[in-house]
Amino acid sequence: MTWLVICRDVADSGALRRRHLERHLAYIESVMDRIAVAGPLARTVDGDFAGSFFVYLTDDRADAESLLHDDPYFEAGLYREVEFHAFRAVAGAWVGGAAWR
Repeated sequence: MTWLVICRDVADSGALRRRHLERHLAYIESVMDRIAVAGPLARTVDGDFAGSFFVYLTDDRADAESLLHDDPYFEAGLYREVEFHAFRAVAGAWVGGAAWR
């Protein structure tokens, strides 16, 4: 099992993102083995960022919460809303087709 975390940015988040980007990326690199996939959510293809998503490799919600809460973006107050969802990848190219077969 994994945890899908959807984070929605505060209004006008661009400056806050830029200010903490280097620390955020260093943190992501330090926990890379705990992340299946992650990235920014954008309103446009040019990067009008609206939030972030993470798929954490853990069965434990408290562990997923800890991974997010230690992120410099979270610590800086970048996210106005955060959702945690238990998530099981069962279909698609990333999981090699259909997991039920």
